[in-house]
Amino acid sequence: MKPKSYSPTQTDAWAKLQSHANLAENLSIVSLFDADLTRASSYSVKAGELFLDYSKNLVNDEIWQTLLCLAEQSPLQEHRTAMFAGEPINTTENRAVLHGALRAEPTDANSEDESQRIDLAKQQLQAVRAVSDKIRNGQWLGSTGKAITDVVNIGIGGSDLGPKLAVNALHEYSHPSISLHFISNVDGAEILTTLRGLNPETTLIAVASKTFTTAETLLNAKTAIHWFEQTLGLENAQTSSHFIGLTANPSNALAYGIQAQHILEFAEWVGGRYSLWSSIGLSIAISIGFEHYSDMLAGARDMDLHFKQAPLAQNMPVIMALLGIWYSNFLQAETIAVIPYCERLLLLPSYLQQLDMESNGKATTLTGEAVNYDTGPILWGQTGTNGQHAFFQLLHQGTRQVPIDFIAAAHDGLSNNEHHRVLLGNMLAQSAALMTGQAAPEGQQHRYYPGNKPSNTLLLKELSPKNFGALIALYEHKVFVQGSIWNINSFDQWGVELGKKMANELLSENPVNGEFDPSTNALFTYIADNS
Repeated sequence: MKPKSYSPTQTDAWAKLQSHANLAENLSIVSLFDADLTRASSYSVKAGELFLDYSKNLVNDEIWQTLLCLAEQSPLQEHRTAMFAGEPINTTENRAVLHGALRAEPTDANSEDESQRIDLAKQQLQAVRAVSDKIRNGQWLGSTGKAITDVVNIGIGGSDLGPKLAVNALHEYSHPSISLHFISNVDGAEILTTLRGLNPETTLIAVASKTFTTAETLLNAKTAIHWFEQTLGLENAQTSSHFIGLTANPSNALAYGIQAQHILEFAEWVGGRYSLWSSIGLSIAISIGFEHYSDMLAGARDMDLHFKQAPLAQNMPVIMALLGIWYSNFLQAETIAVIPYCERLLLLPSYLQQLDMESNGKATTLTGEAVNYDTGPILWGQTGTNGQHAFFQLLHQGTRQVPIDFIAAAHDGLSNNEHHRVLLGNMLAQSAALMTGQAAPEGQQHRYYPGNKPSNTLLLKELSPKNFGALIALYEHKVFVQGSIWNINSFDQWGVELGKKMANELLSENPVNGEFDPSTNALFTYIADNS
């Protein structure tokens, strides 16, 4: 796809939204409900077993229609078609963006190329099924003939965040006698502490790296190899049944020493932050079983179809994206909070930070020009009700505008009626209080709640594998929509390269060679003298 000359700021819709924003200070969400008794139903949408209420937002009908016009006047629909067709929309790397193919069915294909991609993904996932079934059934044996009880996934970024989130979120479906552990940080305390609590005879290491050159991952893998050598006397432990490689570069994994039959491959076109749908998801399949993992893929596919087929006005990812643009670009909100009212979704904000901020933290357009408008917001959050006793003070009475996504499951099979009723009651009360506010008693201005604080409420019928898959795909497409409207490349991550390069230089044999600033040189010297 050849990028076209386009700027959202040059559209009629953008100019109208700027005019609307000048009047938004006088917009009251409560008054919008008073004026329209059907607002709660008209500003809501359902996709599968996900229900989004976006009625508590600072938008009236005119603003909302103008936001939809912004989407129509952007390259969004052209970009969407190009992405699902496999065109190289990642222009700086000349790559297609094909995570949709990982969860697609053969009937979804509209070309021979699409059919081949879907077939390849299915074949690679069948290898995941074979390995995960063997481990779950106690048939994958360590070097001393004992079945696996602990699996350690060593990866970083997308090779860690997605699988770790999924395993935690879907704990209800986890294997009763196999524990999953995740190591990402190069901080040695993390892996050494984890390994210290495991039995090497029954431990399996999954080294997850797209290129099999990721420095942090290979250093942690090296430490794991050394652990097996020390505890079991294994030489070249990486060649044993205690190691599996998950990679798009099997030749590097082979050169590292992983046996060919222990390598699970995924396609080179799988992006890191979208890789939980590929062989990188082995740990998920081990934990919840391949059938439930397949349900997760099916839920993501359902959201793909919704995103492709639903009109913009009823399209859940589009709706969430447009609301985010309204706050970020027109009402000067610099952050967005994601607050799951489910402890098993504790890692969701961390996962979404990579998905959103690595994707849309860009300042260059698709045609190589500097942007003159804000792009990706800062995303943060934590679970409720914990957050209520931490940062909700700022949300209610602070001076900053922070739009919120509240997320919860209507039914929770691991909880009971009393706990779940209190949990959801707290969530609904918070969203209502943020909107309505409260007048201060006379002489007690500190008890004033301004209200008029916007939020979405996203309800899953239950936190099932299928609904979890749909939830993740929803946010994937939301990020894509915003990137398309902002005319940026949501699928490269050049911003992480400079830090890697400088770290390698600093850790070389002659680190302080005048190429670094005086502060960095002094700090490096201080650490060397005191370590």
